Amino acid sequence: MNLFTIPLRNIRRRPSKTLLLLLVFSLGVMSIVALYQVSLVVGYSLEKKLTTFGANIVISPATEKLSVSYGGFHLGDMVFDVQELPEGKTSQAIRSIKLQDRIAAVAPKLVSMTKIGDTSIALVGVHWPEERGIKSYWAAANGRFPEKPDEILVGSQAASKLGMQVGDVVSIYGKNFSVSGILFKTGSDDDSVILVELGVLQTLLNRPDATSFIEVAALCAGCPIEDIVDQISMKLPNTEVKALQNVINQRMASVHFVQKLALSVSLVILVTAAAMIGLSMLSAVNERKKDIGILRSLGYGKSQVFMIFCLEAGFIGALAGFIGYVGGFGASFKALEYLALSEGAVPVFAVAHLLLASAVFALITIVAAVYPAWKGASVDPTTALVAL
Repeated sequence: MNLFTIPLRNIRRRPSKTLLLLLVFSLGVMSIVALYQVSLVVGYSLEKKLTTFGANIVISPATEKLSVSYGGFHLGDMVFDVQELPEGKTSQAIRSIKLQDRIAAVAPKLVSMTKIGDTSIALVGVHWPEERGIKSYWAAANGRFPEKPDEILVGSQAASKLGMQVGDVVSIYGKNFSVSGILFKTGSDDDSVILVELGVLQTLLNRPDATSFIEVAALCAGCPIEDIVDQISMKLPNTEVKALQNVINQRMASVHFVQKLALSVSLVILVTAAAMIGLSMLSAVNERKKDIGILRSLGYGKSQVFMIFCLEAGFIGALAGFIGYVGGFGASFKALEYLALSEGAVPVFAVAHLLLASAVFALITIVAAVYPAWKGASVDPTTALVAL
């Protein structure tokens, strides 16, 4: 017998208790590992979903403003040298930055004014797939979204102002368009405009490849948004690149809340599991006072008895860490699927993490067993032998 074989024999002597303790602690480890794996990928998955609620970067041509005043009376700001962004070149530049994998959507727009009857109205050209990709709130539309080049989508306020209904035919720049749908109120600028396919509007205005500005939905959970903005600015030196900080902060707050919640739950599970290990070892000390007396009479010192109990707990913790990591890794896929966050999110299995989990949870169980082990080492061998 030695310090390593005695703990293993003690574990085998109480198979039902050991298996129950191993099962409970393994379930705790599995929950912690699953939550950890989910928290690693939840930032990307959750933010990818949040990008459907709007862009967080706006790229526009560089313009110059002149503040005009005369005789102490301010006449307002005058914008001059207004330019346009070439759609193809600009989109390609955005998609070619080093952090291109963080670009979720690029939505170019061309804005113009037109008159329908006697009413002036803003006309916005968009690419429908990209625009709907960053505006999930467009899902509630009266009618349907445009499917043909000669169909338009009208904002709720614009439709009310112009008296438009689904199916109406409207002449814009001499071309007839059919109103395929009317947006419900969104609380955004989309309510007061008419939306048309970007390529069609470029042709009507004789401005091929022209855009007024481009909205970008970037994933900033894995890197600072400033890095993405800087890289886009380097690719497009004659443009103004703005990050919508309020949108970014709201999204990152949501992502961090979910990650902190997962961490908090993991800590609660960990403390509970460690407490169970400690109580189990304390019970084992009370049951094995006679065994402790025999060991002490055979020449085992307090430190050796202390080490036996710690090693016993460590063996259980290491095995539970191994089983729990494998089980938790498998459970993380189901958790992501249940939370509808599995798109583009793949937990990564790593042997190094498996070994680290076994070592960490072995250490945790040893720490939890320190007090019971100290109690066991403090048992008076004379008292224990008298009980025989």
